[in-house]
Order: sequence, then C-alpha cells, then structure tokens
Amino acid sequence: MKRSSELLDLLHSIDRKSYPAYKSLAGSYQFDSYILSIDHVQGDPFASPSSLSVEIPHRLAGFPEHLYKSSCCRVALEDYLTRLLYARFQDFNFKAKGSGKSGLLSVSRCGQEILSRTACEITEKGITARFHVGFPAFGRTINAGELEKILFQFLPKSVQDSFLYRSWTQMRGKNGFSG
Repeated sequence: MKRSSELLDLLHSIDRKSYPAYKSLAGSYQFDSYILSIDHVQGDPFASPSSLSVEIPHRLAGFPEHLYKSSCCRVALEDYLTRLLYARFQDFNFKAKGSGKSGLLSVSRCGQEILSRTACEITEKGITARFHVGFPAFGRTINAGELEKILFQFLPKSVQDSFLYRSWTQMRGKNGFSG
C-alpha cells in the first residue's frame, strides 16, 4: 500500500496531462486515520464519476461496540453515518472547479427509511464508506490542483466529521444527535 504523500506526488506528476492519465491513481493509500482506495477512475470528466472508498479501523473510529454489535444497531449506525457523510459532502460539492462532473462528491442519499446500504458497511475490522468523486479537468485536461483539494482537504474533513466518534461531541448541538 502506498502512502498519501505518494498520491500527492502522483497528482503533481500528471497535472495538465490528458484525462486518461488519472487512471494511474487507482490503488490504495494510507492517510492518518483511514485508507483511501481509488477503485475506478472515470474515463473523462463527462462520464459517471470515479468510485472511491475509505476504510477506518475501529480503533481509530472509536465508536463504542454497543453501537454496532447487534444487527439492528449496526444497520442504524451505518444509515446514520451515510447521512452524515452526505451532509458533509453537500458542504464541499462542486467547490472544486472544472468541466463536466468536476468537483462532484456524492454518496447514496437516504430516504426516510433506515436500511442496510452498501454506501457504509461496518464489519469486524472497521467501517467502509463507498462514494463517488468527479475528478476535475479543464476540458479533457487534468486539473490536479482541484483534485488535491478534494482528496487532501474536503475528504479528510468529511471523514473526520462523519466517522470519528470523538468528532460527534462537537456535532451534538448542530444536528440533534444525543448519543
């Protein structure tokens, strides 16, 4: 597995190249509190956005075991975490500029039902969140600076606010969570 600094170096090396050079970013990268996986890279800025995921081990996420031990509690927590990530992504959506779907940050939008979803999964190892990102471009030329903003500013803030239990104490007043 590569380090986040290697991802940054790769980004800088492909800046202003043809859009297909983004495919070289596919793989897994270790960040401070999670592993970022770039699972599928879109073919051009007008195609369906790239598929990414983050894995946060339980020891770093810090959620008490009783919140995910039983099936019904786990599903409820997964649903709630998906809703939190969706809300955080709304703060950053399309803040990175470019053509087509550049700067899009999206995760499954939850309805009123609490359901098991593939967007967030809690296993014995930790929490996995799956989402989509529109990799930024000028036309069909890579805009690495804007993707750097997404992957190194917007995403870490979203992960911290959504998937680290210690952040929840700061959010209690904002969204009514009292657990």
